[in-house]
Amino acid sequence: MPNPIIRNIPNAITCCNLISGCIATGYAFMLNAKMALIWIIIGAAFDFFDGMSARLLKVSSPIGKELDSLADDITFGFAPSAIVFSQLSVMDYPAFLEPTRQFLPFIAFIMAAFSALRLAKFNLDERQTTSFIGMPTPANALFWGSLIATQTQWLESSPWMVFVLILLLALCCWLLVAELPMFALKFKQWGWKGNEIKYSFIILCAVMIILFGFIGSFSIIIPLYVIISVFTQFSKANDSNNK
Repeated sequence: MPNPIIRNIPNAITCCNLISGCIATGYAFMLNAKMALIWIIIGAAFDFFDGMSARLLKVSSPIGKELDSLADDITFGFAPSAIVFSQLSVMDYPAFLEPTRQFLPFIAFIMAAFSALRLAKFNLDERQTTSFIGMPTPANALFWGSLIATQTQWLESSPWMVFVLILLLALCCWLLVAELPMFALKFKQWGWKGNEIKYSFIILCAVMIILFGFIGSFSIIIPLYVIISVFTQFSKANDSNNK
């Protein structure tokens, strides 16, 4: 049996993910979406390595799984909700909506609840070992951080943009829990055959990063990820019906 220090390495990394999410939230409330996004990305790195370290050290545990979901909801649920909350707090509103300014921004935290639901479903859903059902919470967090960090001028171009933000919020909440298959960048083998979509998407991501920069690219990459996933699923369903 591994000694206590080795056994708790993955949990320590998960806690670093949680702390990163807390820092991201702090920056979000200070209206610094760019720094909030950077800490979300740091949290995503810790999220990747906690699972990897647990597998390498063979110390997976039920408490680690529960802790991972809690950390993920902070970093990928609460932090992006705080980013949206802060943006809604400073945007211009149409005159008839101005009396709701002190209440309306709190609608953003619905996304944290949907993120928690998404994570709970993921933990219990045996269909999601090689792909996802619904949009992964890290993808959602990266989208919002990138959008608000780089598109503030567009979001504040008109008082009516508040409705665009709320509609996007509602759409993302639905995508988090939708019964919509989405591909994952998990490889059983490294050949091109069978991985065409994954490799093509990685190349597309590299192009977007070159064109729009690392921070700005996620607001384009994530919608493309959703569109490609929907198109792939539609094509598979079509092929199945034609057989």
